[in-house]
Amino acid sequence: MLKFVRGAAVASFAGLLLASAPLQAKTLRFAFQGDYKSLDPYTLNETFTLGMHAAAYEGLTKRDPELKIIPGLAERWEVLEDGKRWRFYLRQGVKFHNGNDFNADDVLFSADRVRADGSDLKTRIPPEAKFVKVDDYTVDVELPAPNPILHYEWDTWYIMDKEWSEANNAGKPTPAAATTPSHAALNANGTGPFVVESHQPGVKTVWKPNAGWWDKPQHNLTEAIFTPIASDATRVAALLSGEVDWIDPVPLQDVDRVNASANASVMQGPELRTIFLGFDQYRDELLYSNVKGKNPFKDKRVREAVYKAIDIEAIKDKVMRGAATPTALMISPLLFDLSEDFKRPAADPEGAKKLLAEAGYGEGFEVGMDCPNDRYVNDERICQAVVGMLARVGIKVNLNAQPKAKYFAKVLAAGGYDTSFYLLGWTPGSFDSYNVLANMYRCRDEKGNGGNNNLGNYCNPKMEELIKQVLGETDTAKRNELIKEAYTLGQVEDWGYVPLHQQALAWGVAKNTKVVQRADNQFLFYWVTKE
Repeated sequence: MLKFVRGAAVASFAGLLLASAPLQAKTLRFAFQGDYKSLDPYTLNETFTLGMHAAAYEGLTKRDPELKIIPGLAERWEVLEDGKRWRFYLRQGVKFHNGNDFNADDVLFSADRVRADGSDLKTRIPPEAKFVKVDDYTVDVELPAPNPILHYEWDTWYIMDKEWSEANNAGKPTPAAATTPSHAALNANGTGPFVVESHQPGVKTVWKPNAGWWDKPQHNLTEAIFTPIASDATRVAALLSGEVDWIDPVPLQDVDRVNASANASVMQGPELRTIFLGFDQYRDELLYSNVKGKNPFKDKRVREAVYKAIDIEAIKDKVMRGAATPTALMISPLLFDLSEDFKRPAADPEGAKKLLAEAGYGEGFEVGMDCPNDRYVNDERICQAVVGMLARVGIKVNLNAQPKAKYFAKVLAAGGYDTSFYLLGWTPGSFDSYNVLANMYRCRDEKGNGGNNNLGNYCNPKMEELIKQVLGETDTAKRNELIKEAYTLGQVEDWGYVPLHQQALAWGVAKNTKVVQRADNQFLFYWVTKE
């Protein structure tokens, strides 16, 4: 099994288990380049946000520091009736932060809520899955066909209090594009190890330990305070001065300086996230283009041309300073055994020009591009490099780079998939190819049913059938061949996306602070200890 915990500053899980109630005040102060906007656990399927939710909320399952699935609010589970019925035995004696008891009603409520319109986590549960209350602490999940990975992403499907949600008019998810925050967006009521004491979106969030938590604490904190710091220079200065104990990311140009400091060091390692470019392949006319009456990206020759115009080695060397691994697929090679069978085509600007000419765009065209500027490592700089590379083949890109809160509110389902061309990053929450295929290659409707994160709506009936086969196949070798066939269709034949690279993790950590760094890049401060 791959071991994902790394770095000299990483506390071993066994060591963390020895941590008991704190004897003196231990405040963790930390900063991220983006903000933590909504406390509603179904608003945004984004790694940093999901990690923050995990302080107050819990799923039926959890994942340990090595990403192994372990029990959470479900003590155990079993698969019945030829794989078409799962039974979950819930943990008894667990209370929400307001004192309400956790039981099966909360699971059934959360299963409906996470699949409702406005949720960005619809794909956590299959739409056809039926949740049945057996008794107060037993829930069955009925399926039309076997699904061996049903629970693979349930560590971030956080369970909400039905009574509290309904009493506060929060029975439905808060969309990412919401202009008026709901009660659940500003307040949290979970079962987790920390209680949200205060939340000022975009300013500061404060947590205190949950004294009534059902499990044994694995931290020694008395308080945790998050402050977003967008400026790279200010964020690094805060770490080096001791104002904060943890930052993400450390700008690549500052890694050596941080490592040479007396107060902090950089934890680096490979991340499972893939950074990629996507196209609107759905609309008959792009929202942001000078081409009228048709959509250039519906022609796979244009998509191939964009792919071949990108010099990925230049992005790796000049933009990412070597801290990236170019990829031919939309998944990390660590997560797919046959990934070596795929090779990324070399940059070929002249070939790209020929393809554009064949498609009827010999004179080029203009298109708008959406890009976050505070979410991924050097995200805006990557987009700027792409703008320059595409200009050389005749495609003029008008870049719209903005903070992630505005970016996600625009391009996701809640914003009507308002984009023509975009940069996005994706970590499969199940650490399995089915997650990538279901989210990125499955057809969707305008509300996001189907491939919820397939922003440009790549859609191929043959792919739909392959995805169904991948989900139901239990033989590993046969399943891998089906996955290979799906990636061949989506990437080699259809040029559905332009995968760029897997970025590297670069956390800045104070030397008196021990943290667990997982390859999924979730920062879970319930594993933090301070000297």
